[in-house]
Amino acid sequence: MLKGIDRHLSAELVHVLMLMGHGDDLVICDVNHPAATIAAKTVHGRVVDMAGCDIPTGLAAILTLLPLDTFVDAPVARMQAVGDPGADMPVFGLVQAVIDAAEGRAVPMQALERFAFYEAAGRAFAIVRTSDPGPYGCFILKKGVVDLPRI
Repeated sequence: MLKGIDRHLSAELVHVLMLMGHGDDLVICDVNHPAATIAAKTVHGRVVDMAGCDIPTGLAAILTLLPLDTFVDAPVARMQAVGDPGADMPVFGLVQAVIDAAEGRAVPMQALERFAFYEAAGRAFAIVRTSDPGPYGCFILKKGVVDLPRI
């Protein structure tokens, strides 16, 4: 355990976040997502588990360290409900609230059709699987930059 790091963040997850660069994507998903299959295609190559976390809790922890990209229109993508692309699933609002609070502003979120989401997830840096029961708890976050002062 270290000071200032959310207890929900494992050493593996902190390592993954540190390895990511500006513009890299991180998937955070529920237990229904085919995480292991898709994670094999990612840069990291395997699932990072956040056992015991729902998506809002896990996401809030991740966003204490991960800046979202401000150079793109929508730094967050989510999966659309199959057969009802306009459906507003409960997890969508919960995640939007966490993201907006972490960034201190309204953050645009893009909706992707299921198979387009899977394709985009396969190009991500890593996949983080939570214990969230879903459904449709599948999100892609684009990493931004931290503007640190020179010392």
